[in-house]
Amino acid sequence: MDQKDKAPQNQINIELSEETADGIYSNLAIIQHSNQEFVVDFIKVMPGVPKAKVKARVVLTPQHTKRFMRALADNLRKFESMYGEIQEAEDIKMPMAFGGPTGQA
Repeated sequence: MDQKDKAPQNQINIELSEETADGIYSNLAIIQHSNQEFVVDFIKVMPGVPKAKVKARVVLTPQHTKRFMRALADNLRKFESMYGEIQEAEDIKMPMAFGGPTGQA
């Protein structure tokens, strides 16, 4: 068997459905955690609409959350080196009371 017939080790074949490939739009993320997991709810808030729905929920282990945070920070650095610094909007105040311990993103 020559080299081209061998499957690379540690390779994962990832499938992406058409529905998932379309993605979702989110302009708010609510982050909660326990000692076992991080829960990230991605929400779309529309101006003038008093109600918003969670569009996706991702549950991560603490270890994967840390790897994800590093990967996201690395991608932000690469993006800003190509396109310039992302300007953050002024502090936006949204009246929300979801309950439970939350963070912001």
